[in-house]
Amino acid sequence: MASDCLFCKMAAGAFAVDKLYEDGLLFVIRDIKPRAPIHALVIPEQHIVSAHELTLDDGRLLGHMFATANRIADELEIGERGYRLTFNVGDEGGQTIYHLHLHLLGGGRLGPEA
Repeated sequence: MASDCLFCKMAAGAFAVDKLYEDGLLFVIRDIKPRAPIHALVIPEQHIVSAHELTLDDGRLLGHMFATANRIADELEIGERGYRLTFNVGDEGGQTIYHLHLHLLGGGRLGPEA
């Protein structure tokens, strides 16, 4: 755990957060500054700075993140309609919290990305 990392503090239970899902490897929360009608974050409990740090050894974690995002999309009733899954990487990629997290966006027609 990185002591100054917001997501590590959430994972450790340092303060209350409304989790849509949690299983010991990752948890899912709603984004506090949503960019779509539905905007959730799939966050591993393990501190990984960004997607740029991932290796082939992280394949199982990534598969679990994507499968969980798909499950949450179905629970939020956007699975069949369509949604976007994305990682922001680094400053120019829009990353604001340096702890790996997958964005799940949907609930309406999404425009093109940059």
